[in-house]
Amino acid sequence: MRGRPRSRMGRIDAPIGRDRTDPTRMSLDSTTLRDAVTNFELVESFPRHALLRVRLETGRTHQIRVHLAAIDLPVAGDPVYGMPGDLGLERQFLHAARLAFDHPLAETRVEVDSPLPPDLDAALTRARG
Repeated sequence: MRGRPRSRMGRIDAPIGRDRTDPTRMSLDSTTLRDAVTNFELVESFPRHALLRVRLETGRTHQIRVHLAAIDLPVAGDPVYGMPGDLGLERQFLHAARLAFDHPLAETRVEVDSPLPPDLDAALTRARG
């Protein structure tokens, strides 16, 4: 994220819906709001950026990007809500390091981990300065 959070942990409870003027964007200013909750924790702080661990309680379109931009922590590399090209990225700095869910048919817990891809790892190195 571009910027520094005001606290080490936080909860963003702000409904999200389609933007009133641009139907391709989501916004906190909408006539079609739906509940959205995002929790974050500071993992590491850098001179102009922060690495956050984010956990969603809801799954709205663009939720992480909209919520973090709303608290002045836009996602690095995000061309819509954040900082396009930040840290030399051609995409937003978002990565699902871990996914877990209950399998609907097998009734078992599925957990998958994924390492940081090379382009995001390089951007992280640049953020550290």
